[in-house]
Amino acid sequence: MPTVGFKWTAFVVLAVAIVVTIFWSRAEDSPLPMDAKADQVVVIKHDRTLALLSHGQVLKTYKVSLGRSPTGQKSRQGDHKTPEGLYILDRRNAGSHFYLSVHISYPNSEDRARAAKAGVDPGGDVMIHGLQNGLGWLGKLHRSIDWTDGCIAVTDTEMHEIWRAVADGTPIEIRP
Repeated sequence: MPTVGFKWTAFVVLAVAIVVTIFWSRAEDSPLPMDAKADQVVVIKHDRTLALLSHGQVLKTYKVSLGRSPTGQKSRQGDHKTPEGLYILDRRNAGSHFYLSVHISYPNSEDRARAAKAGVDPGGDVMIHGLQNGLGWLGKLHRSIDWTDGCIAVTDTEMHEIWRAVADGTPIEIRP
């Protein structure tokens, strides 16, 4: 009989945690002003943050999820690492499988040289994006794990702000 009580208690605790998380994840931070424009993006992997900057001043900071194997530099296709270094946000995709996406210019020349020396494909298609289409309701809950293939993920609401504030050609620095 104690097993049944334990299972019931565990179920109730799990259900309450899910409900609290869903309501918490729907609450968004203060929105970025509609006219805000960033001239630089900085990602700090160990803090799981992405900051939009304008003239050196932080406009807004977002919590992010990274690649499933986030520690260290991306070195090859399929390693599930988020790259580190200086890149450019060079194009956007409104028809992505994830809610909007902005492409990061990985691999750069250093990444290609390192991969060539190792005899591997450096990979590509690294993006900043929202959640997979149809899963936007997860909101902030997605941050509980690093789940991407090497991309930088934010909530759909946050991605909408980033999409609006960052122009193609904006530099992005991804730090360890």
